[in-house]
Amino acid sequence: MEKKVVIIGGGLGGMSAGIRLAADNYDVTILEKGGRLGGKLNKRGGMGYTFDIGPTILTMPWVLEQLFRHVNRNLSDYIHIKRIEPQWKTFFEDGTVIDLTCDIPELIKQLESVSKDDANEVFSYLNYCSKMYEYSLKSFYKKSLTGLTDLRSMHSVKELLFMDPLKTINQGTKRFFKNKKLQQLFNTLTMYIGSSPYHAPAFLSQLAHIQLGLGIYYVEGGMFQIADAMSRVLHELEADVHLNAQVKRILTSGTKTTGVELENGIVIDADLVISNLEVIPTYKTLLKDSLNSKQLKQEEEKFPPTVSGFALLLGIKKQYHNLTHHNFFFSDNPDKEFDQIFNKGVPADDPTIYVGISSKTDQSQAPQGKENFFVLTHVPPLCEGECWENKKGKYRKLIFDKLERMGIKELHNNIEFEYTLTPNDFKNLYGSNGGSMYGVVSDRKKNGGFKFPSESTLLENLYFVGGSTHPGGGVPYVTLSGQLTADLILSKDIKSNLKKEIS
Repeated sequence: MEKKVVIIGGGLGGMSAGIRLAADNYDVTILEKGGRLGGKLNKRGGMGYTFDIGPTILTMPWVLEQLFRHVNRNLSDYIHIKRIEPQWKTFFEDGTVIDLTCDIPELIKQLESVSKDDANEVFSYLNYCSKMYEYSLKSFYKKSLTGLTDLRSMHSVKELLFMDPLKTINQGTKRFFKNKKLQQLFNTLTMYIGSSPYHAPAFLSQLAHIQLGLGIYYVEGGMFQIADAMSRVLHELEADVHLNAQVKRILTSGTKTTGVELENGIVIDADLVISNLEVIPTYKTLLKDSLNSKQLKQEEEKFPPTVSGFALLLGIKKQYHNLTHHNFFFSDNPDKEFDQIFNKGVPADDPTIYVGISSKTDQSQAPQGKENFFVLTHVPPLCEGECWENKKGKYRKLIFDKLERMGIKELHNNIEFEYTLTPNDFKNLYGSNGGSMYGVVSDRKKNGGFKFPSESTLLENLYFVGGSTHPGGGVPYVTLSGQLTADLILSKDIKSNLKKEIS
């Protein structure tokens, strides 16, 4: 008899788990509250402009290839990806400009213009980062980890010590680079996981290898094409997908989940429930009558949310030839910036600003001769009851003043389309904890860089996927979370069936 699986939420994690389980003859139902699948991989547009309002950079495409290959399909039959070079163009307040590229000889030339001594350390640094990635392939990317005990069982003592468990990303970066600009450049890679380099554990320095060693990519037609491709596969596998289906609560019997109830009163029974909603919001909104408040508070303290975002979608009626596809305008004082966001919980006075212009690579994303600016700054997650409505005008001005000062001249005069997204919007769209954009923060002291376990520690037959669970936020990690959670479910069922046969 097929096992019935209900997946709450059709983000990349939910779809990935659904694909894996449907291919292994599970009866899969996906319930998505919105009008389309994709979760945070979302889009907006108007006046001929199209914007990815979630992830704009694809890394580790092998994760998508692995998912499609498992169900006997080729990713290239569904989407076309293109490698981006230069990867980033980075701007500093004093006028210094560095093109980040995976062409290492060219990268060394770029870095030599800032510090010749530090440029000589690039190979040593990248070797350090690649080792972190290599070791992670044995554990972090292979299995749904629950904590340090799992990690210890999959590594030698020598490997664990190399992963610098007592150091942060910033401390790892400072081992190789003395120049403040270069430290800031490589520390900024933690933007992919929405965490602070001063808090995140050093093994995540592998993000530099993921970018410079494996490359960064763009999906033709926009990043949302990934969601469309996965949606097509789900339908090919005859998974049951329901849009505009808001789940009211997860049903339980004792300590077991038994299904879900929708807002319209329909009850769907299930052998297993997988939530693609973040863990804390799942407990607070869908299981609020079933859990111990003390347990929940402990979980919240250990696994706080990542940063949220303040985003401006700008249709620009000219082309800025001094910019590339991905551009970063750095803060003048990163120590202060990260302290304000992560320690004080206030928006930075001088934030690092990302400007993504996908029309530089894909002209279909903007009218001819024009450009689509996705402008993003990281801001703290929302406190209870906090609203950005009265803040957004002031913060918009701060961003525009900085961009104008750092080389994007006459920006105001060239805007013909504008749309704003605040942390409240991200929270309302995705139900994320505090409007978090990347799930759970990686913090060496609070959680060691680990996320919520994929299998609930509080209820049986309840599982999680997405940015708040292992391995974390971002397209590859979230997609991998679905695969690893599915693997966990499959392995448990295999063991259970073997026990039954033996008895």
